Amino acid sequence: MMAIDWDLHRKEVHNLGKVQDFLKQIVYGGNDGIVTTFAIVAGFAGAQADGTAQIGAIAVLVFGLANLFADAVSMGLGEFLSTRSQQDLYLKQRKFVFEELKSNPVHEQSELVQMMRERGLDDDASERVANELMQSPELVADLMMAYELELPDMRQVSPVLDGLVTFIAFVIFGSAPLVPYFLLEPTQNTFFLSVLAAFSALVGLGLLRWWSTRERIVRCIGETVLVGSVCALVAFVVGAIVS
Repeated sequence: MMAIDWDLHRKEVHNLGKVQDFLKQIVYGGNDGIVTTFAIVAGFAGAQADGTAQIGAIAVLVFGLANLFADAVSMGLGEFLSTRSQQDLYLKQRKFVFEELKSNPVHEQSELVQMMRERGLDDDASERVANELMQSPELVADLMMAYELELPDMRQVSPVLDGLVTFIAFVIFGSAPLVPYFLLEPTQNTFFLSVLAAFSALVGLGLLRWWSTRERIVRCIGETVLVGSVCALVAFVVGAIVS
């Protein structure tokens, strides 16, 4: 029997590539980038449209870009630290599982038997499967981590790449609401164009979710736009209240 190339199998059969590998970071960073940057613009507009005009496009861009890159760095480093922490936890617990397999194999085998029963095998089959599995500590550790501790496998995860992707997604998507202010005077129409740019960026992020997951397109776009719109509306309302 020919050995399966798992990397090729995941790509061709399951449509899993680099985008899907980093989908969480792209969506998380992209959505937060759009909302965070648009909050600056919406805050000025909410405070009063003529107030935004008096401040000028340069000030809007200074506040927007400073906020964009500061938050992008914060998000990227936050993703790095959270992923590193989760990875450390996984590796520590996996090491503990191996120690338990070595020091108390009978107890660990009884846990395997219970896992098999909970997943539909009868008593005899559970005993037999657990006995066979004990011959492969690596496989037993995988099962224990997934079913007993319910921890996702973090061995192949790169905290640095996760943080970098989050940073890049934040900057790329978060730049959209500022583009009109690079090109035009800060009038009411410019704000409306910024709203359109932010909306388009959210739709684009939703389409990326749909392309990656093949879930219903209405759900992917609708959820993304709804979450971003609620956050943007809050920023606008707060700006109006403060004014």
